[in-house]
Amino acid sequence: MKITITKNGPYLVTGGVPLKEMIITKVGKHYEFKEGRTFPLEDEYALCRCGQSKTAPFCDGSHETFDFDGTETANMAPYLKRIEDVVEGKDIILVDDGRCAFARFCHREGGDVWSLTHDDQKSNNKDEAIIAAHECPAGRLTMFDKDGHNLDTPNKPEIIIMQDPEQECSAGLFVKGPITLESADGKTYEIRNRVTLCRCGHSSNMPFCDATHVSCEFNDHIDG
Repeated sequence: MKITITKNGPYLVTGGVPLKEMIITKVGKHYEFKEGRTFPLEDEYALCRCGQSKTAPFCDGSHETFDFDGTETANMAPYLKRIEDVVEGKDIILVDDGRCAFARFCHREGGDVWSLTHDDQKSNNKDEAIIAAHECPAGRLTMFDKDGHNLDTPNKPEIIIMQDPEQECSAGLFVKGPITLESADGKTYEIRNRVTLCRCGHSSNMPFCDATHVSCEFNDHIDG
């Protein structure tokens, strides 16, 4: 399974990667996914990344009409070499690379993942912190135990088209599981359990989502 980033064009997805839509939904103080549309399983398809397609999430060639610049600017260094913050509890360690897609799954009923990790001996904070880290679509957050074991639960490969009605916008492409991501120049990004790709066309960290879809009020013409 592979995603190829074409130069100033769409994401070409091959290998029969499942595709579906999910709605970011607030439940109490935390967020969950609610089912959206489902799509037939295809061996290959092209997903829009310019934000202008009228057949979203699929490419309709609009990137050529307005001269889309999709130049990749993201740091290709491995995750552990890009760490910006580390929070240590008594039993767990939260690692944070700063790549935020503003999906807000890092918030739980008892607080955010950072405070839960810091106070991991209180109530069920440890379990909640591990859940919060795992549910971050951007792959920004990873939880380890004190022996250095990654506590992330492996995801099955799929791509999720995220919708965010609370923010009145459409969100990024949540890529789950061991799917190869190849740059336009043929280089391969580190395979991660979770990443979110930009599809509004305005991220300053291409190809990854940086939450600009919120400020630019991106709407893929699909009702949330």
